[in-house]
Amino acid sequence: MQWRPLAAVAALLARDVALAQQMLRFSCSKLTIERLDPLVSPGMQQSPHMHQVGGGNSFRATMAPVEYDPVGESTCTSCTFAEDFSNYWTANLFFRARNGSLKRVPQMSNMGLKADGGLTVYYIPPYDGKSNVTAFKPGFRMLVGDAMLRRSEGQQRQLCHRCFSTVNQVPFGGAPCTGDDTASLPGGMCRGGIRTTITFPTCWDGVNVDSPDHKAHVAYPETGSFESGGACPATHPRKLPQLMYEILWDTREFNSPDLWPEDGSQPFVYSMGDGTGYGQHGDYLFGWKDDALQRALDARCSNDRCSELKSQTSDEAMRCTLNQTVPEKYDGWLTKLPGNWTITYA
Repeated sequence: MQWRPLAAVAALLARDVALAQQMLRFSCSKLTIERLDPLVSPGMQQSPHMHQVGGGNSFRATMAPVEYDPVGESTCTSCTFAEDFSNYWTANLFFRARNGSLKRVPQMSNMGLKADGGLTVYYIPPYDGKSNVTAFKPGFRMLVGDAMLRRSEGQQRQLCHRCFSTVNQVPFGGAPCTGDDTASLPGGMCRGGIRTTITFPTCWDGVNVDSPDHKAHVAYPETGSFESGGACPATHPRKLPQLMYEILWDTREFNSPDLWPEDGSQPFVYSMGDGTGYGQHGDYLFGWKDDALQRALDARCSNDRCSELKSQTSDEAMRCTLNQTVPEKYDGWLTKLPGNWTITYA
């Protein structure tokens, strides 16, 4: 006589799974790897530290809000949604060997997706399955995280690392930034790689597409969280979709204890000289064509398939690349980080 309760539980689980799939989740392959940052270092032909970039191929040192149109300036995108000419960029991860030499950690594609490095991008509507959000407007950009941070105090929400014991992500470990996930880089060897999760604020002031620090025009819910349906503060009343990046670092070639420091301390560093992981950060510059993103959010499309959007194959996306503005070596064993950063831990 237990079938009715079990059936009810099954129905609830099915509903929760369906709601969880109501999000855009797609790959943006490597567009370029270089020292370029139109948000923090506009106009500089080489920014202080190196980034890995995905999205439209109009990425350059100067991309002024509103007047610069990524849709009109781009001829291709490294993302699988062909109407997305936004740019997404993060710091690179390097391995520091026992002898002090450094090597860039390659990226691998996420589960169920095909890509050449790059990152996985999520646009998530409210989890209640019915509320709507306002898509980003032309010229919108934002930054989350602080490249100079070396401790947990002051770190923004939902920036974390996950250590995988297997490359197929089993055990998976639940929602991002829960369970054993850490704000710092993992302390031990990750046999299946490291995943970085970067989650952006979800409340907007409704007026400004940017701010001097690229942060003040956005905020977090006043109470609760985006996931729990928390209300936005009066200063930032417009609810945005939750934008999230996942970067999978393929650390497997560095899993030899002979390469690691003799004391067993974790040997990975971010490209801005961060040996802690607290400085990981993400930059975003909106560039969807017309109202494509709003249509997709309203339709609650799932993963990398959406009848509201034009798609391209992963192979087509991977062919969209951009040469470095200033040629600089970043692969192979290096004696120093690009930009000559000193590695710091405090």
